[in-house]
Amino acid sequence: MSETALSRDPSTSARDLRAHGLAAQTNDASFDDVWDELKWRGLIHVSTDEAALKELLAGDPITYYCGFDPTAPSLHLGNLVQLLTMRRLQLAGHRPLGLVGGSTGLIGDPRPTAERTLNTKETVAEWVGYLQAQVTRFLSDDGENAVRLVNNLDWTAPMSAIDFLREIGKHFRVGTMLKKDAVAARLNSDEGISYTEFSYQILQGMDFLELYRQYGCILQTGGSDQWGNLTSGTELIRKVEGAHVHAIGTPLITNSDGTKFGKSEGNAVWLDPALTTPYAMYQFWLNTDDDDVIDRLKIFTFLTRAEIEELAQKVADEPFKREAQRRLAFEVTALVHGVAATEAAIAASQALFGQGDLADLDPATLEAALRELPNTTTTEPSTTVAQALVDTGLTSSLGEARRAVAQGGVYVNNGKVEDAEQPIGSSVLPGEMVVLRRGKKTLAGVFVA
Repeated sequence: MSETALSRDPSTSARDLRAHGLAAQTNDASFDDVWDELKWRGLIHVSTDEAALKELLAGDPITYYCGFDPTAPSLHLGNLVQLLTMRRLQLAGHRPLGLVGGSTGLIGDPRPTAERTLNTKETVAEWVGYLQAQVTRFLSDDGENAVRLVNNLDWTAPMSAIDFLREIGKHFRVGTMLKKDAVAARLNSDEGISYTEFSYQILQGMDFLELYRQYGCILQTGGSDQWGNLTSGTELIRKVEGAHVHAIGTPLITNSDGTKFGKSEGNAVWLDPALTTPYAMYQFWLNTDDDDVIDRLKIFTFLTRAEIEELAQKVADEPFKREAQRRLAFEVTALVHGVAATEAAIAASQALFGQGDLADLDPATLEAALRELPNTTTTEPSTTVAQALVDTGLTSSLGEARRAVAQGGVYVNNGKVEDAEQPIGSSVLPGEMVVLRRGKKTLAGVFVA
């Protein structure tokens, strides 16, 4: 079975795709408790009573949860923040519930600007399985605090609309609901908001109540942009059960220039290798700005404070070596896709720039790398190198291509090209691929169909 197929198989064991092995991960012993570690790593943006939470997390094991809606066939880097926060709490001995929202995924939480397109029930059910498999790759399924997967469709589907309104809806005040950030943003937009998405916060509040009743769950984690939904649950439990429970909102991750983290031309960086390859993920982290890399190491890796502080010093002293970026790229890609896939991505990156034999690369890894570059497909192996340079955009004209070859700056599969009229098909790698390079760093791929 391929890695892609395995990663999307809902029956996949948590151990099948584990990177370093969850048993090798530990909370940093330099902190007195997990709350202090979460604070140092920058994972607490907003919370309920901080003193109470610190005491609670330092005491006997508690049950906590985070929810993930199947509005896509894969989780992404924003979700990874939550998964790793959950893992840190689990390492401290607490009991995680991984909720994949079979019912809330049919609706989707309100986006700031426009109504979501509703997916079919069949599609959402399929995506539930994909996301459950991903959740169990990051949380241990062994021991007394093994992760337990739950689906909110199990308690919402049997409930009638009348029961929902009588038992749950009566505890929510419309004025309060209107003040929630996501709702207010949509009310002020041209799109407005439907009653369907307006009701989302009630459904999420009901989830917390149900998990409190079934499992004694007393903590929910989520992104700070979900704070209104998180507190809808804490308030509902207070009103219905008279109990005080807690919520933690992690910060929204942004780049130092203020742009949204984890987005590339509007496309998320996905955890499924079919959507974002290990090579692409490795390159994403490798390109992290110096101003961001230490914060990323704190949030997305299990490196200790001492290790991260050492890397921070290297960024300050020798930023050109990019040691922190390379460590970040390795750690996160290995965590998501495994060490073998990460090492293959590194080998491909090195070989593309002449530091390894391209012919030794796994064809699938090389193809993934070339798909991330400017590329073209030709059905004519007799296509010349000069024409391929134009077709891939490495040069703007045949004349420029011939001059580049004459100046000794063009390479095919890392071999210098002497003749611009050389057929591209004379140097095909396994998988019918050709790597074109102009100068030291400008790369493109040719696929010979």
